[in-house]
Amino acid sequence: MAEEPKAQDKDGNKTTGLNIRLAPVNNSDQPVLANFTRLNGAPGMVFLDFGFLEPAALAALSRLAQTGGKIPESLNGKLAVRVALGFDTLAALHQQLGQVMAGLKAQGGGKTDKKDAKH
Repeated sequence: MAEEPKAQDKDGNKTTGLNIRLAPVNNSDQPVLANFTRLNGAPGMVFLDFGFLEPAALAALSRLAQTGGKIPESLNGKLAVRVALGFDTLAALHQQLGQVMAGLKAQGGGKTDKKDAKH
């Protein structure tokens, strides 16, 4: 269950949250692993693609870049899910992501100390 936070709009008017329950359909409640995202604009909407690239391929690509090797022109991955969003929904997602990022920064952003980062 998600609840919109209470906030003020740009004119200073108070808005209230609404509890919304989303019922799963088929396997929609199962998490999808994605390590890559891409946005594609279209008239009146944006397509948000979540994909998965093999970690070994990403590591190899990183090594090639560091050593000055030839980077391939393309990399194959799997489309995990595509979501079409209207601009109003995209704006709401942007606001929610900003709130989550601010919360993470306030908690230390999940950063590890230098000793742990070397491992």
